[in-house]
Amino acid sequence: MICVDKREDIVRRINNREATIYEPGLQVLLEQVIDKGKLSATSDLRHAVMNSDVSIIAVGTPFGDGRIDLSYIISCTTEIGEILREKSKYHVVCVKSTVAPTTTDIVVKSILETVSGKKVGEFGLSMNPEFLREGKAVEDFINPDRIVIGASDNKSFNVVNRIYKGYFKAPIIRVNLRTAEMIKYTSNALLATLISYANEIASICEETGGVDAREVLESVTLDKRFNPKVGKHLINPEMVSYLRVGCGFGGSCFPKDVKALISFSAGKGYEPQMLESTMSINETQPVRLVNRLEKTIGDLDDKKIAVLGLAFKPDTDDVRESPALIIIRELLRKKAKVFAVDPIAVNNAAMMLPMDADELVLLTDYKVALQNANAAILVTSWPEFVCIPSYEFVSLMNKPILVDGRRVYDKKTMENAGISYVGVGLEDTGEVENHGYQI
Repeated sequence: MICVDKREDIVRRINNREATIYEPGLQVLLEQVIDKGKLSATSDLRHAVMNSDVSIIAVGTPFGDGRIDLSYIISCTTEIGEILREKSKYHVVCVKSTVAPTTTDIVVKSILETVSGKKVGEFGLSMNPEFLREGKAVEDFINPDRIVIGASDNKSFNVVNRIYKGYFKAPIIRVNLRTAEMIKYTSNALLATLISYANEIASICEETGGVDAREVLESVTLDKRFNPKVGKHLINPEMVSYLRVGCGFGGSCFPKDVKALISFSAGKGYEPQMLESTMSINETQPVRLVNRLEKTIGDLDDKKIAVLGLAFKPDTDDVRESPALIIIRELLRKKAKVFAVDPIAVNNAAMMLPMDADELVLLTDYKVALQNANAAILVTSWPEFVCIPSYEFVSLMNKPILVDGRRVYDKKTMENAGISYVGVGLEDTGEVENHGYQI
């Protein structure tokens, strides 16, 4: 396998057996395949295409100005097409980047045919989406739950199929190019919608009083249609974990892909109201946490607030679209002094936040962040944050207020220790109010 990147530093680091992102298990896997001579990196695309059977396009597809940005796809496809003009041997171009339906069979195909001077059939065309979770990408790659291959013809499918067949114990699903593209968007949009649904229920419970959204959702997901039994044991599928209350979703996929699907739908003349609501709820959820803190503590001006977590989820250094960034910006807007902490994502966060602000400090030690803080907001459920004992909050903080944005702490334990506890899906006062009808 030949990896191609235009950034020489990335190429050098890979060839030196150095993972360029944080992902559990990736460093060990990279060392193994390079030591066995199964992988190398280069900035020479022509060398890679001429010495391979399949070119996998895995460039970024960012969302901006109300639409998906295909500039990297177009540039990469054009360069591959120019090389295919020179190559006599059959070669398959496989799109793995997340793109809207019609991208591969219209945009990519048109560019390849125009630039190469060949027609599909003389070269192959495929769309093979990935379904890797950040933080568990290596695990998901080695043990996929399904492999989707969209292909323009039988020959294209057979070539891509040989990459997987015999190596992975997962169903291989053959579809057309547009369906493969739509499967990826639909998968991410569904998971994102489940998260926003849980958080909408949480907001209703907060306003109602006397209801714990976590108990509600845990009970709902025991329904056998969510959680079937094998004998006496529940399967407890991973899907259920997306119906948990929290700060909202982030990362490089969910926000971008849902917005791209909304944009694509609008371009076809259809308004996807559920997806629009999914994004609206997600964008307001982090701000809602700040507002609840302000309701508890009062004016945030000059208050020291510790933000526990910068990455959008544990086991990754990815801060793209992280709820923590929204929370920090909102705290700064309200003139708070923010001490944000994360074990590995500090450097990436520094590139996304206004580091010239005197009111913002980024740290890797949570104890420093909590020292004399007026309040703490848990955003990312890193194990070291989840395991902070109540006495540390009490001994380090100043009249501690804890906003549990992931509902990982025990409310009674914290309150018994003298901590003012605010949890997603719980009312602020602890008092049950009668908001129902009177007969």
